[in-house]
Amino acid sequence: MSQITYFALASTFISLIVVFYVRSIAQRRARTLGRPLPPGPKTLPILGNMFNMPRVRPWIVYRDLSHVLGDIIHLHVLGQHIVVLGSAQAIYEYLDKRSANTSDRVQSPMIELSGASFNLAFMPYGQRWRRHRRSLWQYFHREATEGYKTTQQSAAHIFLQELCERPSDLRDIIRLNFASVIMKIGYDIAVQSKDDAYLKIAKDAHEGRAEGMVPGRFLVDFLPFLRHIPPFFPFAASQKLWVKWKAAGDRLKNTPFECAKAKLARGQPTQSIVANSLVRLGKMGISSPEEEEIVKNVGAVAFEAGIDTVLSTMLSVFSGVSLHPEVLAKAHAELDEVVGPHRLPDFSDKDSLVYINAIIKEAMRWHTVLPMGVPHATVADDEFRGYFIPAGTMVLPNTWACMHDPEVYEDPDVFRPERFIRNGKLDPTVQDPTAFSFGYGRRICPGRYFADSALFINVACAIHVFDVTPPLGEDGLPIEVKQGHTDGFISHPEDVRCTIKPRSATAEALLRSHATSARQSSNEGEQVTPDC
Repeated sequence: MSQITYFALASTFISLIVVFYVRSIAQRRARTLGRPLPPGPKTLPILGNMFNMPRVRPWIVYRDLSHVLGDIIHLHVLGQHIVVLGSAQAIYEYLDKRSANTSDRVQSPMIELSGASFNLAFMPYGQRWRRHRRSLWQYFHREATEGYKTTQQSAAHIFLQELCERPSDLRDIIRLNFASVIMKIGYDIAVQSKDDAYLKIAKDAHEGRAEGMVPGRFLVDFLPFLRHIPPFFPFAASQKLWVKWKAAGDRLKNTPFECAKAKLARGQPTQSIVANSLVRLGKMGISSPEEEEIVKNVGAVAFEAGIDTVLSTMLSVFSGVSLHPEVLAKAHAELDEVVGPHRLPDFSDKDSLVYINAIIKEAMRWHTVLPMGVPHATVADDEFRGYFIPAGTMVLPNTWACMHDPEVYEDPDVFRPERFIRNGKLDPTVQDPTAFSFGYGRRICPGRYFADSALFINVACAIHVFDVTPPLGEDGLPIEVKQGHTDGFISHPEDVRCTIKPRSATAEALLRSHATSARQSSNEGEQVTPDC
């Protein structure tokens, strides 16, 4: 081939590249209308900001980056646009006011690999998600949750006795308490021991969610083909975790559902969310594998979400009051005045127990259960504050940063419930953590009223009968406990060691008598049935 031919081919190739580049620039300008992307760290060719994605406690890294770049930060990793919202105002303006365009989810391979594919929290915005949310909402809207309060109160009384007898097992007892409630109302299954098989299923599934759903932690988020590497390959540690997590998610979805379904098949009298849903479908003549799958998924979502989030906040309460005796003293004084020594708090006391409500709000603020929320995604190209936000952008709300903003909460690292009270009432002018803890826009958690009731009755009852103080060493002296947060999608207080003892002999007798009554009532309502 002659030199002239080579030159002609090279010229043609270069011309095509130039044309493609110019066309790409023109298309991008037409798409963006000249608007820039939000500011962000400098990108590398192809890789973008891969090395800027924090793997550990990202909420702190993004908070610090916001101080430099502002409350809207952009990153670009292997073709995926990511926007981090670092202030309450930015979150409200974009995720709440623009929810029609910001309610989608980026469909990462980790949703399936972590065992969370059944969870409507991670489903893409669309008809399937709407059907799941509608099904869940009918059982967890504000009026519906009134019917669960008797079960929640009985479980709270049993919780007190368990805690009195095994105070060192605080975490397991809290998990048992909430699992017993949700399994009863969700499936009509009794969970009575920390070694219960259903509780083990929930713990295994939680691991997948807590570790697997942190955006950017696993490279498969950006290189999906990595999921197909067999787990027996060298250095395939992640693949082994994915197999474990996916199996745990499948067990969570299927095992209790099959038990509830078997009760119906045997003609056994049973009342639960799953049983009532299946009966309703049968009466309507629309029972199908697709409809049954929705019922199955809704039951699993209620089981999983109800345990994880409330557990973390309860641990925050115990940690907060143990490290701040002045808070516990004020709570005891309020309970003694409103409730008195001869009964336990009930739901009718809620409005009168202002300080108890403030403790719960402060626990939710002080320790943020979902520090980076659940990632949203844009449906279509958008403009926000003059910046161009491409369709499919992952939007991360830095909820932790909002809850620890010193301009909103003075001394944000200090556990101080008084910040929510003015003139003896809850102060509506103070930023309410519940507006952040349960998600944003159309993706707000449908189970928030149920969680609110569960937190109130358990916190009020526990503080009424117990002294919660720092842990003691073998020498009898207090052990120093430092506040910290576990890493992961769902975060827990890192060190929750504390000393839990009844306030008095009267308090111990009170909690034991109520626990006995609760157990008797529960046993009378239970049917003796074969194992599922």
